[in-house]
Amino acid sequence: MKITKICCIGAGYVGGPTMAVIAQKCPHVQVTVVDLNEQRIKDWNDPNTDNIPIYEPGLSEIVAEARGRNLFFSTEVEKAIDEAQIIFISVNTPTKTYGKGKGMAADLKYIELCARQIAKVAKENKIVVEKSTLPVRTAEAIKSILDNTGNGVQFQILSNPEFLAEGTAVADLLNPDRILIGGDITPEGQDAINALVEVYANWVDKDKILTTNVWSSELSKLTANAFLAQRISSINAMSELCEKTGADVTEVAKAIGMDSRIGPKFLKASVGFGGSCFQKDILNLVYIAKSYGLNEVADYWEQVIIINDHQKRRFSSKIVQTLYNTVADKKIAFLGWAFKKDTNDTRESAAIYVADDLINEQAKISVYDPKVSRSKMLNDLDYLQTRSSEENSSSLAIFDNPYEACKGSHAIAILTEWDEFVAYDWQKIYDLMHKPAFLFDGRNILNSKELESIGFIYNGIGS
Repeated sequence: MKITKICCIGAGYVGGPTMAVIAQKCPHVQVTVVDLNEQRIKDWNDPNTDNIPIYEPGLSEIVAEARGRNLFFSTEVEKAIDEAQIIFISVNTPTKTYGKGKGMAADLKYIELCARQIAKVAKENKIVVEKSTLPVRTAEAIKSILDNTGNGVQFQILSNPEFLAEGTAVADLLNPDRILIGGDITPEGQDAINALVEVYANWVDKDKILTTNVWSSELSKLTANAFLAQRISSINAMSELCEKTGADVTEVAKAIGMDSRIGPKFLKASVGFGGSCFQKDILNLVYIAKSYGLNEVADYWEQVIIINDHQKRRFSSKIVQTLYNTVADKKIAFLGWAFKKDTNDTRESAAIYVADDLINEQAKISVYDPKVSRSKMLNDLDYLQTRSSEENSSSLAIFDNPYEACKGSHAIAILTEWDEFVAYDWQKIYDLMHKPAFLFDGRNILNSKELESIGFIYNGIGS
């Protein structure tokens, strides 16, 4: 089958960038991204591509090149489904906040709604691709819905999980470590796999395109995120031990990272991981293990989350303890609110939880982040439902200038590893602050000796 039309349901952090790159690399394929959120589609269609809803280095240039040529953003979901040969499902699968599996299982209501809409609209055979991160055997449920419509359309379900890291998503898409495609072992399933392989083969070496059965593909995504998060929690657990023993976690990480069996990646001690995937996917993995009675497996992976939550609480507690056991009415400046650099995504960001803890201690928080808006920061705090929106608004001041954010502060906390923070005039910042001036480097990105020579009382992670 030669693919000429692709539809993606969901214009979020996965669907938007992925389809933009496919459109750029496959100019012969019409790619339509659909979403019911009219404002989001309007933002994707903004003539000024710098205003598109997702910030990723290089993304606006790719959208500018392909949009209007063979890349389209639309709210006409049914029209796009009807015309497409391949339909990617890239909608949100948040952790359930209700019912069975609350707090752990993935909420699949949006996936089911997509499947039912495809089943209702489709008049010809379709390939349906799971792009959202899903529990193992979700494809079975999707196929059951699609195959029982009574309209005679044949569907092939493929699993094609994304392995993007926010902040480097475009680079990851252009030069992926691997593309994973899972499908049925039937002739029809293999034909569907091959059709999707040929799309990616326009720019990805076929040696990097792996094909498996559907279940292996679905579980591989959860496993990859679990392993990466486990490394972060492991080095963060060691950071606390380093602080008690006089060791330096940066030196420990360097020493073990030089072991070829371990390697240096994801061994950076910090205030904790965030983002949309790690916590959600591990909790999902825990729930799946428990549902099969694998309690020891579930307990092992749940500990990764426990350590990560502990690291965030430990950081905020350290600020309070260091500032003479009270931060009431003290100004604490946050540099960074996004969960990592080079993205405007704030989901599960450590900054949210540290701010929440400090506001509970009656601190006044001032924030500077180069890409995160005031409304998003306030929404993040409101989502926790710890206090009223009015209380959050009065406790959180957001600045467009880092020096203004730090002016008059008693302490600074680095919550995101933005490159620009390293280049600041730290002498100037020190002069603007109350004395003694405390600096809590939650990402270990600054030179502690230089800061201490200026006069800062420096606190890093694990040193």
